[in-house]
Amino acid sequence: MTPAKPSAAAQRHAILVVDDDLDSLRMLSDALSVEGYTVLAARDAQEALQRLEIVIPDGILLDAVMPGMDGFELCRALKVNPHWVHIPVVFMTGLSETEQILKGFASGGVDYVVKPLRLPEVLVRLATHVGNARAGRLAREAVDVAGLGTVVLDSLGRVAWRSPQAMRWLQAAFGEEGGQQAQTWLQSALSSSEVSTVSTENNLLVARYLGASGISESMLVLHQTAAHNASAARQPEVPLTPRETEVLSWLAKGKTNRDIADILGMSHRTVNKHLEHIFVKLGVETRSAATAIAGQILK
Repeated sequence: MTPAKPSAAAQRHAILVVDDDLDSLRMLSDALSVEGYTVLAARDAQEALQRLEIVIPDGILLDAVMPGMDGFELCRALKVNPHWVHIPVVFMTGLSETEQILKGFASGGVDYVVKPLRLPEVLVRLATHVGNARAGRLAREAVDVAGLGTVVLDSLGRVAWRSPQAMRWLQAAFGEEGGQQAQTWLQSALSSSEVSTVSTENNLLVARYLGASGISESMLVLHQTAAHNASAARQPEVPLTPRETEVLSWLAKGKTNRDIADILGMSHRTVNKHLEHIFVKLGVETRSAATAIAGQILK
């Protein structure tokens, strides 16, 4: 009998199967292998964590009810780790009550299948979630390759997701233990459109609010720019005219050139001219750098 050709979706993807039932573990491992997946197997949460320290899989099939740390608790542990948070977790459970299903989603799962398992259904659901997760990961990596980072805040202003580049920049600016400080800084961008802070080696880390992303979520884009004259931020005496000072003040509040023109009763072209002079006097090249320095000289 000719072996089935691995599906295109499954090729080179690794799946971690976590189940304390040996027969179920073998059945799933065999079925996934036929589909072309690389299979990692674990009998409990501890073994699963050991596998994850070695290989980051593309998806996880997770038994909800296991001795010791159950599947719900394990999933919650995965979702607070930035290296594992992106992995789609599909729960396998014999508990079909609504309460258990909601518990699975609340802990971070993307789907569930009810035991006894129907293998075709498991494979289709898994392939869908692995494909979606891969597409999302490629999109996030594309943002990072473009020299940007992305952060999504939830309805309470908490960091719901951040791209790898954004995570590195925030840790460099606020430290490993500065998560709350970084979150407060990001929240301030929601009201002022754009905020900046000095990062490593006097680079400026800038967060710009892009708008709503999904239901009650907010998206911000981060970029880092060199503050060539960062020392200017510490110099209180900058020869700005009164009008230039007004323009810089509104710029620091996140207003666009058109907004500033309307507020100050001048033409858009005049605002541009003032900004050109301001940039020269401050020794900067971008609005972000000027905004960062404005916080020091307009006190």
